[in-house]
Amino acid sequence: MAAFRAAKGLSQAQLAEELDMTRDRVAYYERASTNPSFEVIQRVAEYFNVSVGELFNDAAKGRAKPGPPSHFVQLAERLERLPRSQQKAVATMLEGYLKQVAA
Repeated sequence: MAAFRAAKGLSQAQLAEELDMTRDRVAYYERASTNPSFEVIQRVAEYFNVSVGELFNDAAKGRAKPGPPSHFVQLAERLERLPRSQQKAVATMLEGYLKQVAA
């Protein structure tokens, strides 16, 4: 997210205003977040006019070995091609499962 923000020449505060969130939330997502909601991921990808997969590939640059996209990125790309109603259903199911396993 930081790379896309910087490429647009935006500060964290400006991006926060565009995405209707606080600057602290943007900073958190850029530096430490490993569990943003699917709605946030989708909103950020739409704002930057990139796919969810591209957003995650950018975040993984420098950390991942070269090669095909990770299984998670492939799933995110498949999810992105579904109709919005099905995306929301999958996101709800995934969020419920993640809450269950994190407890």
